[in-house]
Amino acid sequence: MIVALSGDWVLQGGIPDATPVLRELDQAESREIEYRSEELGAWGSGLLTFLLRIAEAARRGTVGEDRSGLPEGVRGMLRLAEAVPEKAGATRSEEEALPLTRIGLTTIEASKDVLATLTFIGQTTVAFGRFLVGRASYRRADFWIAVEQAGVEAMPIVALVSFLMGVILAFVGAIQLQQFGAAIYVADLVGIAMVRDVSALMTGIVMAGRSGAAYAAEIGSMQVNEEVDALTTIGVSPVEFLVLPRVLALVLMMPLLTVYADFVSILGGLFVGVTMLDQSFSAYANQTLNAVSLTHFLPGILKGTTYGVIVAMAGCLRGLQSGRSSLAVGAAATSAVVTAIVLIIAAAGVFSVLSYILGI
Repeated sequence: MIVALSGDWVLQGGIPDATPVLRELDQAESREIEYRSEELGAWGSGLLTFLLRIAEAARRGTVGEDRSGLPEGVRGMLRLAEAVPEKAGATRSEEEALPLTRIGLTTIEASKDVLATLTFIGQTTVAFGRFLVGRASYRRADFWIAVEQAGVEAMPIVALVSFLMGVILAFVGAIQLQQFGAAIYVADLVGIAMVRDVSALMTGIVMAGRSGAAYAAEIGSMQVNEEVDALTTIGVSPVEFLVLPRVLALVLMMPLLTVYADFVSILGGLFVGVTMLDQSFSAYANQTLNAVSLTHFLPGILKGTTYGVIVAMAGCLRGLQSGRSSLAVGAAATSAVVTAIVLIIAAAGVFSVLSYILGI
């Protein structure tokens, strides 16, 4: 059996699991293992651990090893490691690892995730620049399909959630305002709150669960079927071909969905005002028109657009990071939703602070 080693074997890059090699060693009737390392780059202790696991399995199965294909430094370290027998209890399982070790491993994983995210953002920015100059490699049909999925097909669920939010906010406001005989100001409360913040926020969360998860699942399935690798092989950027159409679609649709949610949520408040608070249609409509101005609409549209970028980027990123199994695709979809919602809430907090500082 030939074991070929290539690339960098360092902790920061992640060490391959030896389990597939061990499984193949158990199943195959191999008499000797031969190593090849012509394409091996930088290496560290992780490579030695990998090779020692294979060597131990080979000894148990009376399989020989030809280490002449390994670098001299690796062979020397292996001889040194095998010269002294391991003390009982010298190694710790992952559950028994020292707290400092766990902190270090967690920090390394977090730094890798941050670096991958920054790389993805940079690649997406470059792809958007190529789109502006008309050189991006993507299918226009994919873009219009994404627009339809993120726009027209999302309208029913956005309408339902927005209408119910308008109803809920109107009821909450009415309970307090009726104590002061100011129930008419329910129109102000619903109109300003929904137009400035709530409509964009709820639409972003709905799209995170709908489009963000779908993007992660679609691209994750392409990872399983090696379609992303095929694009890279033929010289097509997966970010341009897969990510760019989806990001552009949500950036285009989210402002429209936000305005649509504003209108539907105001209708929800109107329904409560007319049917429950004994207000006339004209009085409620006039109160809303007097309270809501363009300075309320524009921040909401800006927030909706930002949330759309967050949802699309989170979904596509988790899809490209997906493993090559059905379980990994499900995990990628879940991670995309969680990431998008957390970032949307964080962005909403930043917008609120900025609005307070700027006095708008």
